[in-house]
Amino acid sequence: MSLRDVGFYVRGRINSGLSRVLNRRRRPAPLPPPVPLAEAVARGDDPLALTALLENRSNAERQAAMAWYLERLGVTISRHAFSTFEGHGDNLSVDIGIGDRVVVLIAHHDAVPGSPGANDNAGSVGILLHLLPRLRVPPSLRVRLLFTAAEELGYLGARVYVRETPLRDVAGVLSLELCGIGDSLAVWDVGAESAFLRRVTGALDGFGLRRDASYHLVGRIPIFGSDHRAFAAAGIPAYGLSVVPLAQAEPLRRFALSPVRGALLHAVRRPPPFDTYHTPGDASSTLDPRALDLVARALTAIVADLG
Repeated sequence: MSLRDVGFYVRGRINSGLSRVLNRRRRPAPLPPPVPLAEAVARGDDPLALTALLENRSNAERQAAMAWYLERLGVTISRHAFSTFEGHGDNLSVDIGIGDRVVVLIAHHDAVPGSPGANDNAGSVGILLHLLPRLRVPPSLRVRLLFTAAEELGYLGARVYVRETPLRDVAGVLSLELCGIGDSLAVWDVGAESAFLRRVTGALDGFGLRRDASYHLVGRIPIFGSDHRAFAAAGIPAYGLSVVPLAQAEPLRRFALSPVRGALLHAVRRPPPFDTYHTPGDASSTLDPRALDLVARALTAIVADLG
């Protein structure tokens, strides 16, 4: 294990510990029974409907449901299985397009135990599954939809994927996280400017969004993170993509950029979407289909502009 992996491992443990602190007032309760897969599919393939594939299932069941659904679509699936002392799982990916340059869009399929895992992260998975048969990819580009396992274990699935998969053609990465509550996009973990980031923000501008109003660029967020960090550590332009309520922008900034202090200040109530984050309250009933649709349309614009 490299020193960088040790850092991710420790950060994952800190994040889990912080979640326990934030949720200490909540009594654990068994999850409701999941919707049968056949019924979930019958609901349609909009992002909100597709959350039923994963919601209220164990991580092993979520992974199996992902594989079942992709096989049902008849697409070519790349399965990247891993097992380490930290954990195990299968990363599943589907490539769209034939170009040499690759853009990776990630949504992790696991959840923390005891949470229905809707906003974290079934909604994001639903967005990518919804786009899979619809995304129009320019000839020079290839889009890889990557559904990672064990994100909640310090981005374990993404870390192993980065270590074991050739990445020389990857031009940039966006990791979808918490995409179902709010009305404003946030591109986060933004550091030095990159050509990929300029294309992303240019696409958002062209899509009709306004910086610091309907979309925000946010610097590195301590403790909280997502799978893109494994790619960023390998020198690839990689960022998180979330949706947040614009009205909560300032409380969210204080909470996310100072999570320990924020945990003390918001011991009773955290700002959305963190009020349900890693809790039994993270149910699909809290998701806004307009937020999910905003991300789907923004990604469509970004892919078109990257061609």
